[in-house]
Amino acid sequence: MRPFPEIEQAAIARKGSEAALSAALVTPRPRNEIAAIANDRWLSEFSKSVFQAGFSWKVIENKWPRFEEVFDGFDIGRLSMMHDEDVERLLKVDGIVAHGPKIKSIGENARFLRDLADNHGSVGAFFASWKLPDYCDNLRLVHKGGSRLGGKTGQVALRRIGMDTPIFSNDVIKALKTEGVVTKMPSSNKDFASVQAALDHWHKESGRPLTQISQILAFSAG
Repeated sequence: MRPFPEIEQAAIARKGSEAALSAALVTPRPRNEIAAIANDRWLSEFSKSVFQAGFSWKVIENKWPRFEEVFDGFDIGRLSMMHDEDVERLLKVDGIVAHGPKIKSIGENARFLRDLADNHGSVGAFFASWKLPDYCDNLRLVHKGGSRLGGKTGQVALRRIGMDTPIFSNDVIKALKTEGVVTKMPSSNKDFASVQAALDHWHKESGRPLTQISQILAFSAG
């Protein structure tokens, strides 16, 4: 595994300049802002990422105002009571994407987020409490507790809402392979332990947030 400054130099070379790299990097939102995000916005972002997975992102983005209307503004209390009969009804609603398993996942994720809110005071409070050394454990909790949030789907939602998170994109996985961290998308305890150790090491070397470490890895590879 190379020192992070060497990986960053590879990213600068691909982007064309240090200024170009800096301009492309995203800064995560501070913890107090994460904690203040309303419960329904978490469900909305998770749901959008689920529907965009394997589909046209632009089409889903254009349809999202209708999704917000149909799904009651993604109120986790209401949607946590969704049943199979509701899914059948929603499959016939105009203006959204008629995908049964993904529609069903909205109710399942509403229940997951409702439980987090009950246990931590709010969904935002739970995510604001994440610490860097526990990132992979927390991510796996989202994978296990949520619905259809594995792979990079949950990470995309977290990045968009402002969390400090890597995204296991193809380029990031390629970079992690190059650095000898993993050989594929992380799935096992060993894989996630290796990723966590690498993220910890690169964070200490660079002082950068996980979001930027992930972006620089991606830029270094493709």
